[in-house]
Amino acid sequence: MHTHSPTDQSILITGGAGFIGGHLAETLTADNTLHILDNLTTGKRTNIPQAATFHEGDIRDDGALTQPDTATDLLFHEAALVSVARSTEAPVASHDINVDATLSLLEYARTQDARVVLASSAAIYGHPSTTPISETHSKEPTSPYGLDKLTIDHYARLYHNLYDLQTVALRYFNVYGPGQVAGDYSGVISVFIDQALSGEDITVHGDGQQTRDFVFIDDVVQANCKAATTDAVGEAYNIGTGESITIRDLAELIQDITDTNSDIVHTDARTGDIKHSEADISKARTQLDYEPSVSIREGIEQTIDWYRNHHEG
Repeated sequence: MHTHSPTDQSILITGGAGFIGGHLAETLTADNTLHILDNLTTGKRTNIPQAATFHEGDIRDDGALTQPDTATDLLFHEAALVSVARSTEAPVASHDINVDATLSLLEYARTQDARVVLASSAAIYGHPSTTPISETHSKEPTSPYGLDKLTIDHYARLYHNLYDLQTVALRYFNVYGPGQVAGDYSGVISVFIDQALSGEDITVHGDGQQTRDFVFIDDVVQANCKAATTDAVGEAYNIGTGESITIRDLAELIQDITDTNSDIVHTDARTGDIKHSEADISKARTQLDYEPSVSIREGIEQTIDWYRNHHEG
């Protein structure tokens, strides 16, 4: 699928039954020996490719990472508590899952001399003062989740500098695509599609003029594969599209593609909602040869097709 995909490696994906991890597993399974670790709190068994070896377990448990009784060449760390809201309600649990477990994973990677590609997040930037946001932009996270991600993003580079471990941190912007199920913590796209297909009002928070950089899952998989094979390690990269859309325009686009009779209604603005977000991806372009290939319209069409096939009837 991607020219830069790793081959003939023993790979462990944490959170490999989740939305991003599952798509990554699907891409890597043919040419590698694949192990997946997931506790199935949000992940689904159906996301795990047949050829992969599944280990049900929690990344916080002693010995969870050593379950695959083989050497590991490459680790994709996608397991996390990804909810800003939950991290705010339970900061200690969030830190435990997102920071402590990641530190254990980096230690495990040292014993294996394995490369680590780690999921960071645009949440580390907080309220950006300017857009597009480059990697050097100030970092003032506004939630425990954002601070957790900033911490592991730093740890990844520290482990590279201190211990010569090959690490790459990928700062995801708003990832969407087939297989992302609408729920309290999923992206706004899956929520809007769900509303449009069930004929409910499409609910936009505030005036809808807030902007986001939505990146299609295939492009996120591409970025991970390139991060797994690049020489430009010990670095962090923004992974988005370098373009943004207002939430109101997004709602109208979904309304148009689904041909729904749902109305778009505006509700109260969310407290602390970031007004504008857009990734500067020039560093990933230059150093990882990352090139987003799926337009927002095309990506949403594919996502809606998936929803229709999986949710209707």
